[in-house]
Amino acid sequence: MICAIDATHDPNLQSWVESANEAQTDFPIQNLPFGVFQHSGGAETPRIGVAIGDQILDLAACYTLGLLKSLPEPVQVACAASSLNALMAMGRAASLPLRHHLSQLLQVGQDPVTVRQALVPMSKARLLLPAQIGDYTDFYASIFHATNVGKLFRPDNPLLPNYKYVPIAYHGRASSIVPSDTPIQRPCGQWKSANDPAPTFAPSRLLDYELEVGCFVSLGNELGQTVEIEHAEDHLFGLCLVNDWSARDIQAWEYQPLGPFLAKSFATTLSPWVVTLEALAPFRGTAFARPDQDPPPLPYLTSSINQEQGGITLTLDVFLSSAQMRQQDIPALHLSRSNFQQMYWTVAQMLTHHTSNGCNLRPGDLFASGTVSGVEPESAGSLLELTQRGTQPIHLPTGETRSFLEEGDEVTLRGYCKRQGYVQIGLGVCRGQVK
Repeated sequence: MICAIDATHDPNLQSWVESANEAQTDFPIQNLPFGVFQHSGGAETPRIGVAIGDQILDLAACYTLGLLKSLPEPVQVACAASSLNALMAMGRAASLPLRHHLSQLLQVGQDPVTVRQALVPMSKARLLLPAQIGDYTDFYASIFHATNVGKLFRPDNPLLPNYKYVPIAYHGRASSIVPSDTPIQRPCGQWKSANDPAPTFAPSRLLDYELEVGCFVSLGNELGQTVEIEHAEDHLFGLCLVNDWSARDIQAWEYQPLGPFLAKSFATTLSPWVVTLEALAPFRGTAFARPDQDPPPLPYLTSSINQEQGGITLTLDVFLSSAQMRQQDIPALHLSRSNFQQMYWTVAQMLTHHTSNGCNLRPGDLFASGTVSGVEPESAGSLLELTQRGTQPIHLPTGETRSFLEEGDEVTLRGYCKRQGYVQIGLGVCRGQVK
């Protein structure tokens, strides 16, 4: 079921946390994303927090202060945990009333005296991964990205015949998922130049980023049980930003016949805040309109509700900053802008297909969309596409050029939802620097 618009989305709502009312904040009271944090420099147990302006509402502190007493005891206890897994496992039956309760606590007109004790400045917090991620799956859901890449390697046959029938994915590596601002080490691996008689084992020369959107699972399903598409979103908690770093030279040598391995498993960066599906309700719309000549999805992937409301209008931006740019105080260069609404497969279709063989998903599992690219060249979500496999380098303000990433390069992903009549909300920042 698609989440409904309700009082928490009222554009007239204001918070007594003044920074939440600023026009450019990612985290107004209409958002209230969840994350996990520690106080900077501390060794304390991680705590669940909710972003509000430039502050974090510490839910463990709220529990201790008795601010959650109107909620069921299991929900209160889950809020005091060190990860979001327990809260995710309760599904919308917990996240929806919790959202309403937190909105009321933070609204203008409420007495903030006690609640202020539970606020932590974001600048004094260390943001962590929001959940214990048991499994990670990466999809390939943008037909524009799939076509762009296909043209580079198979000009005469860019899109393989199964693409329009199957939400393609591979099983990623959960252990190397890291939070935003974690340094990224250039990976080593086998790669082979076209004219070399044998491969070389060495650091990757063609390091790339991939702009993606991540989806956290809430309610799980038992092994052997499938999730019908009409109920798929009941099993999703929310969205975050994902940079699925890729070593293109290693990938080109190893991906046949079984697909990505070492080219992807060295690091995947997540933004720290999970924007719930409830918060995204005003920004839902029709799913991507497939051309008339394309085959319709098979029946198990077909739903009128998904077609009418399965799209998410989420604008995504990529910025690049070199070490030299930062030394000279030059702002990061805007590389691309795309929109998540243009994905060929919706999040509901991805989850339904994932479980269609009886695969069991668990609370806190993560799946990502694959690179989000649009039809225009400037909407490409990777350097592989933007530079046409390195043949058309990007020119930086310092006079430097980039075909792929160099040491010191910092990639920043941002995302936001905007619609007339509603307050803009953001997904925060997903950032990583190559070391």
